[in-house]
Formats: sequence, C-alpha cells, structure tokens
Amino acid sequence: MTAPAREPGPPRGREVTEEALRAAAIGLLRREGVLAGLNLREVADEAGVNRGLVYQYFGSRRGLLRSALFHRAKANAGDAGEAARLPLRERLSRLFWSNLRRPEPIMLTTLLVLDGDDRPRVLPNRGEGRVQLAESAARGELASGDVEAVQAALASTIYGYTLFREQLAREIGLPVEELDARVDRCLQALFTADGRPPGGAKG
Repeated sequence: MTAPAREPGPPRGREVTEEALRAAAIGLLRREGVLAGLNLREVADEAGVNRGLVYQYFGSRRGLLRSALFHRAKANAGDAGEAARLPLRERLSRLFWSNLRRPEPIMLTTLLVLDGDDRPRVLPNRGEGRVQLAESAARGELASGDVEAVQAALASTIYGYTLFREQLAREIGLPVEELDARVDRCLQALFTADGRPPGGAKG
C-alpha cells in the first residue's frame, strides 16, 4: 500500500532535493517491489517535493535510477579500494559483506540492465579488479588462472546471492544471518586455490 503523499515543504537546495528523490525512489522500490514499477509522481510525493523537479533534475525514470546508482555505489567502491591490498580471502569476504550491508547498487544495476539500459557497469572497477585478481593468480592464490572468468563468476555470485539471499534462506530453512556466514566461507573456498574455508570452519 502506498504511503500518503507528503506535503511539499519549504524550498530546498538542489543537492538536498536530488538526494531526497534518490532516497524516495529506493524506499519505494524496497516497499512496493520492483514489479510495481517506479511511478515518478509517487517518488516526488514521497520526497515531499514538486513533481516537476523530478524531470527537471533527472529527465526520466532511468536518469533518476542512474543517479541513485552513482551516489549509492560510492561507499561500496570505497570499501573495494580499501580492501585492494588485503589477502585474497579477506578481500573476497570484504566485498561480499559490503554488498550485503549496502545492496542498493546491485538492486539498481539489475533494474537498469533488465530495463535495457547499457550504461550501468556490473564490474564498476573492472580494470583495477582485474589487475588485483591477476596478481593473485600470479601468486597461485586463485582457483583458476582465467582472470576474466573468475571476475565474471565472482560478480555473478555476489550479485545473485545479494538479490536472492532472503528467498534462499526461506527455501533452505535457515536464518538469513547463518546462511550469510556460510556463503561467505563457501565463496572463499570456491575462488581460492586451496579450496578450504579459513580456520577449518564447518558449515
């Protein structure tokens, strides 16, 4: 059920208004679901701003979603940058958990790609990520020396699990937090050379 529209408040700066619209779009997608669509009138009402500002600032639904993706992806990109020089297992785990904590970039990228938009990048740091994986492969840390395939498989695994984790936990019959921890260990075992989870953990 759609929340009642908020009355537009006093004028705000463009940056504040844009962020309110991005947050409203993400909130509506989470609450109403993807298949309900994203009605820009509802987004404006949710943000408490004049409806014409959505088009003025973003031009279209895609423009709004692209902007939300660009801004929401910064924190995850920062995490990936900080993790760049960690040992491979720790780096994989850091990528996994940062996407679970902040799944919006994956949700938005998926929506845009399914909508036929070819601008979003599933591998936003493809070049740097490839270099890091190539270095890991050279040290014998990767389960496969095919760096491009590893990069694609890793992204697919993290995207898929982030999107489906709650449904998977329900179907398997596990608390989602327990499944998260077990998938984290499995991810490390799948992509590292020795195939063993850290510390001999069982799950």
